[in-house]
Amino acid sequence: MTVDKARIARQFIETIPHSKALGMHIVDIGEGVAVIEMPYDSRFIGDPESGVIHGGAVSALMDTCSGAAVMSHPRAPAGTATISLRIDYMRPATPGQTITARAECYHITRSVAFIRATACDDDTDRPVAAATGTFTVEQAPNTNDRGDMT
Repeated sequence: MTVDKARIARQFIETIPHSKALGMHIVDIGEGVAVIEMPYDSRFIGDPESGVIHGGAVSALMDTCSGAAVMSHPRAPAGTATISLRIDYMRPATPGQTITARAECYHITRSVAFIRATACDDDTDRPVAAATGTFTVEQAPNTNDRGDMT
């Protein structure tokens, strides 16, 4: 991956309003893999009795991390959008702990990128959630394109 592509992906993710509001920050990005952390914040508690972070915050983290993985793939464009994202919640995140998402863009076609991702707290052997999804791949216009799908 070029340095410019990593910089563009990093800048894009870091300027998304919900990513900033949720305190997300990129730990690592490159070659179709991204790692993003979201620190514990009492504003995002979904269950006041237990202090567990709301699943919506976890899903936003996983979606953002997955998009970053697609954007950093050597064959992907600088931009992408979520087509589908299936998230399986396996257990509540431990209150007070940072949640870290890791996403990998493991296959890419001319129009669709495929990802898999996990979200973990300090107990990395037991994920909080796992996801699979598809994202758009927009090809740069080709002046020699005849409109066929070859």
